[in-house]
Amino acid sequence: MRVLVTGGAGFIGSHVVDALLAAGHEPHVLDNLSSGQRENLPQGVPLSEVDIRDTPALSAAFDEARPEAICHHAAQVSVARSVREPAVDAEINIVGMLNVISQAHRVGASRFVFASSGGALYGETSEAADETTVAMPISPYGIGKWMGERYLDWAAGELGFAAVSLRYSNVYGPRQSVEGEAGVVAAFCRDLEAGADLTIFGDGCQTRDFVFVGDVARANVAAIERANPGEAAAVNVSTGEAVEINMLAGLLGELVAARLGRDDSGTPRHEASRAGDIRHSLMDPSAAAERLGWYPEVLLRDGLERTVAWLVGAER
Repeated sequence: MRVLVTGGAGFIGSHVVDALLAAGHEPHVLDNLSSGQRENLPQGVPLSEVDIRDTPALSAAFDEARPEAICHHAAQVSVARSVREPAVDAEINIVGMLNVISQAHRVGASRFVFASSGGALYGETSEAADETTVAMPISPYGIGKWMGERYLDWAAGELGFAAVSLRYSNVYGPRQSVEGEAGVVAAFCRDLEAGADLTIFGDGCQTRDFVFVGDVARANVAAIERANPGEAAAVNVSTGEAVEINMLAGLLGELVAARLGRDDSGTPRHEASRAGDIRHSLMDPSAAAERLGWYPEVLLRDGLERTVAWLVGAER
């Protein structure tokens, strides 16, 4: 199957490309390279350097790729930026997605997988949230993800799309950026490699559900292959395991120290909790097993070892 991966040179998207190749599909990549990198892509995978807001260029890229399916990962991914610049967030994450839906329909691509966000939609979760949990997005970023899912509902009903929104928990792994608002795993690796004390906001007893990027990529392939025409499903992609940030910091300190041949890192510094931070985020992955035949395979320690090997003390 010819699959166009928007944002395919980025962290998650490039792993989706790898998984598609491994499954025998033909990936094409569309990315404006604002954060993605050509080096993330295997040799021979076609890349169109296009912004999803640029309708003429987007149309030409679709004409060239003629995809049968879309994995849509191109996005503005910063929650903080969405608060500072909500119009920009909407231009990329809402209007840009509508552009991709329109072009997909125009060229006859009816399978559509959308990278959504469980954390941004569910907010604080006292127990594992499943897909029936009411969405309560509080940031423009979360609102954009929710709107994307609603537009796919429309596209399934009106255009016959076979659509799946994958609601990711906290994704980590190789190729994750350590720049700017890095994910906590990448940020901790960056600071530990630099010999800096880790900073934990709050008491560190807050929990997150961490899922390895390779498992996320497999979920995308399963969703492309199993999507049902006329249906827009929402599926959590998570482990269902709550990990304390204190525990994560300790484990990464041990792994980075071993990687660099140092003594174990010191005690993290705790600072006041940040306004708006969620204390607990946990998601139930049961529906992914039922709908997609997908289960998380990579245990946390193994995934962190792979991440540290890529992020720390290596030429990338």
